[in-house]
This record gives sequence, structure tokens and C-alpha cells, in this order.
Amino acid sequence: MELITRIARGQNLALGALYDRHAALLLGVLTRLLRDEQEAEDVLHEVFLEVWEHAADYDPARGTVRAWLVMRARSRGLDRLRSLHRARSAPHDRWDGEPLAAPAPAETLTIRRALSNLAPELRRLLELGYFQGLSSAEIAAHEQLAVGTVKSRVARALTELRAVMRTS
Repeated sequence: MELITRIARGQNLALGALYDRHAALLLGVLTRLLRDEQEAEDVLHEVFLEVWEHAADYDPARGTVRAWLVMRARSRGLDRLRSLHRARSAPHDRWDGEPLAAPAPAETLTIRRALSNLAPELRRLLELGYFQGLSSAEIAAHEQLAVGTVKSRVARALTELRAVMRTS
């Protein structure tokens, strides 16, 4: 509980300690669920990003920190399974750069402005992940980067986008 409280206050060393304490368990749960170690590692990364962003949501009355983490991991793992299933059953056409639905003009300008503030290499990673649907491992192979580098750059890009979107 103390680590979660410290994480909610923005203490990143506490997140590292929480990771060290629980990552092996969560990776085991995710690997069994997804039957793919790379996907499990991707989801584990997402879980700890989510913990960083939502640590204040933890309610000790509802269970232990360990149970809260396992529930989050399992939920994200199931989301990933559904996503993978949809991707396999969908036509394999890649995004051609055209929007799927036209957002409101003001929203379009805000999004374009936010994206234009990103460094080109960060914008490229988001485009590959969100518009072309590539996993972190696929982006890493495509861009000839380490998977960890891709994940940290995507996390940084999303943080920067959120900040721009809040001020717009």
C-alpha cells in the first residue's frame, strides 16, 4: 500500500520497487493468458503505465495491491486477446492514411496541432501503432529499434499529446 501511495504522489522510484516486487508474477499470468511472451511483455508495460497514471484509484478496501495488479493485468491481457482475435479475423488491408470517420473540424485542428508538436520520430511511432495497428515488437522491427525504446518513446509521445490536448 505504501508504494501505491508514493506512486500516486509521483515518486517514480516507488514504481520501480513495485515493478521489482510484482513483475515476475504478472508476466507469468500474462504469458499463460496470451501464450506469447512478447505480447505479454507489451501488456506488462501497459499495466505499469496504467498503475503510474491511476495509482490514486487503488482502494485497499477492495483487496490487496497484489490482487489489484493481477486484476489489471488480467483485464489488459483479455483486452489484448480480443484485439489480436479481431486483427486476425479482419481483412489485412493496412491504413492508407485516410481518416475512418470525419471528426468535428475543431477536434481535427486540435489533434493536428497536438501531433505537429511531437518530434517526427515520436509521431511516426504513434502512426505505426495507432493507425496501422502494429504492436511494439512490429514497430521495433520496422524502425530497427529495441522494443524497450519503442515503448518508452510511445509513452513519452502520449504524455506530450495529453499535455497539448489539455491546454488546447
